[in-house]
Amino acid sequence: MIIGVPKEIKNNENRVAVTPAGVSEFKKNGHSIYIQTQAGAGSGFSDEEYVSAGATILPNIEETYAIAEMICKVKEPILSEYQLIKENQLLFTYFHFASSEELTHAMIERKAICLAYETVEKTDRSLPLLVPMSEVAGRMAIQEGAKYLEKPMGGRGILLGGVAGVKPANVLILGGGIVGTQAAKMAAGLGANVTIMDVSLPRLRYLEDVMPANVDTVMSNEYNIREAIKVSDLIVGAVLIPGAKAPHLITRAMLKEMRPGTVVVDVAVDQGGCIETCTPTTHENPTFEIDGIVHYCVANMPGAVPYTSTLALTNATLPYAIQLANKGWKKACKDNEELAKGLNIIEGQIVYQGVSDAWGLSFTNVKNVL
Repeated sequence: MIIGVPKEIKNNENRVAVTPAGVSEFKKNGHSIYIQTQAGAGSGFSDEEYVSAGATILPNIEETYAIAEMICKVKEPILSEYQLIKENQLLFTYFHFASSEELTHAMIERKAICLAYETVEKTDRSLPLLVPMSEVAGRMAIQEGAKYLEKPMGGRGILLGGVAGVKPANVLILGGGIVGTQAAKMAAGLGANVTIMDVSLPRLRYLEDVMPANVDTVMSNEYNIREAIKVSDLIVGAVLIPGAKAPHLITRAMLKEMRPGTVVVDVAVDQGGCIETCTPTTHENPTFEIDGIVHYCVANMPGAVPYTSTLALTNATLPYAIQLANKGWKKACKDNEELAKGLNIIEGQIVYQGVSDAWGLSFTNVKNVL
């Protein structure tokens, strides 16, 4: 198969979908791989390293899309890329269709094969291609939240861990999955008072067992959230419904119950956000303020630490990409149900329920297509 790796062009997105080590693996399996020049530069990989591994370097994004049967990316295509996508071309990347009606309609129109990292799912319901970036984003949520709690950044002027004789900050984490767990570990490690909420009692029992003493677990419901936000300094939105829009757990009206200078970091913003007032921002302009509350809503948080993120992501995606290249997308998805669940749009048809539900569009069972 011919694989193309374009340079990411989303704002401050420095990750790359395939490393030189990945090129070597594709070559061992008999595939041709084309890398847009400088695609790996932001993650610390030079064109020369790719060439040494067996890749061919192309001068621009147009040639990269034109030659490839499978495009490997990190983030969803943006407007300037739509017209480059060919009918029946396989795109293997993060899509988050449920948060973008424009992207959904564009990919339907292009009749591409859209296989989304975020909905590849194992039999135990874990999301192997979302986990590594969720780990990064969860840890970064505390790193960024701590920064924006500083007074010059618009926050309350609170040191997350406090000092002797001064209480530490209160951190509220909504969601006890991968993002929430990693955020809680980081916040607890810095000495904050942490409350983590989830709707699953078994998950809360697990977290109660593994978390340090400065982490409390609380059942997630509207009453408990309303009470917690009144005394929280940093709130992390970490709710995920695979392939679907995140529910709004904090509404616009609830902001008035928070203290001015409170910081909210909505990691779920690329799935619509679990805080109603959150809209996607960029690393260039990461925050905005509503009712005195600082909102950090960067939709590609791991892009700020591309070396770590690229290696973590490609460790997870490469085995699946090799299967797709070796067998072709249809046979690979027939043979591997995990990959089949990653299919979102096939030749103009939506085959993932969460996407059709998000925009009220017709749904086709993926089994009918395969």
